[in-house]
Amino acid sequence: MEKVLIITYYWPPAGGPGVQRWLKFVKYLRDFEIEPVVYIPENPNYPMLDKSFVNEIPQGITILKKPIFEPYQLAGIFAKNQTKTISKGIIAAEKNQSLLQKSLLFIRGNLFIPDARKFWIKPSVKFLKKYLEEEDIKKIVTTGPPHSLHLIGLKLKQELDLKWIADFRDPWTQIGYHKKLKLTKNSKQKHENLEWEVLNSADQIITTSFTTKNEFSEKTIKPINVITNGFDGIENSGENIELDDKFSISHIGSLLSERNPKNLWLAIAELVKENSNFSEDLELKLAGTVSEEVIKSIKLVGLGEKLQLPGYVSHTQAIALQQKSRLLLLIEIDSEETRGIIPGKLFEYLSAKRPILAIGPEKWDIHQILEETGSGEYFQYSEKDRLKSLISGHYEAYKNGDSNFLKGDIQKYHRKNLTQKLANLIKSV
Repeated sequence: MEKVLIITYYWPPAGGPGVQRWLKFVKYLRDFEIEPVVYIPENPNYPMLDKSFVNEIPQGITILKKPIFEPYQLAGIFAKNQTKTISKGIIAAEKNQSLLQKSLLFIRGNLFIPDARKFWIKPSVKFLKKYLEEEDIKKIVTTGPPHSLHLIGLKLKQELDLKWIADFRDPWTQIGYHKKLKLTKNSKQKHENLEWEVLNSADQIITTSFTTKNEFSEKTIKPINVITNGFDGIENSGENIELDDKFSISHIGSLLSERNPKNLWLAIAELVKENSNFSEDLELKLAGTVSEEVIKSIKLVGLGEKLQLPGYVSHTQAIALQQKSRLLLLIEIDSEETRGIIPGKLFEYLSAKRPILAIGPEKWDIHQILEETGSGEYFQYSEKDRLKSLISGHYEAYKNGDSNFLKGDIQKYHRKNLTQKLANLIKSV
């Protein structure tokens, strides 16, 4: 088998979608004659944990670890909640930011470029250079964010005769929260310069969305491939799944302050007022980290009694919630910078075969996938009447006993099929 070194920050027991992409690739790469060697931090400061992922690490995989120094660990002594929310990308609107949070954002954006894991670059390059030479490994993959890991790949590429694939799970300078980091003109230029150098030094680039590929194509002529995230396991056929008795509308994952579809809450509130049966049957479940601003908006329209907030749930619990829900919410920030964000949970939603109600920016990439798979409807934030009509239609089907399991072809998004695409790319470099 051909060996490839994978450099990643997120790895079990880290929780959230960031860990799943490469955990699943590693799970299947051996099926396609690729032997992965994984390099991770020894003492990471993960914003969330999910120990259930540990059981998914394949037996016999070589995992290399090196200590990392993270400023978040020191800052957390004085401002634990603020550093964790910033690390998750949960940044309140500027008018609601405390002086402490504004200071932390300025420090994060201007002192730690490209990010707070930058101190892992130098020791990692020193360690990995020796390891790669001793093991005669000629191909590496870096995955970001954190984008400092791409700088490890960049320096190894400069010092060794190897091939390098840079995997971007999210954009770099064009991601939505980048503008909130209070960057000086000089810091902004540094980010752009580093991004350009990575894009023009890697042998191959992978993105998880079509928009990010198009944006990067304006900055480099290097080959760019789209390999989306996906779902794992056997897709839900609808058999032996006990749906919620209530008409449950569920969102699983973080809801940031700017990911707040006020017209959706208004549409649901109007249906509650107009239809007593709907009011009695409704459950609104938001599992994961939910911004106080989102909760306030929901309570403001009178839906507080319908709201359930289970908090962060394990991946196993999240899957169960998705499979049982009557309608699944997929929500993204209404911004041009987020058109290329395809949340990992979309693919788990596909596997659950429950109808998806997606709200996001104009020309959002997920519209293409929803249409292709027949798995749901996409809305812009302003479309309150259309939202209300769709929810009403799903509720009517619920009252008529229609389980509404979807039957579209989603196999191209199975993790194993996506890994085959990745393996072919690794072999071709």
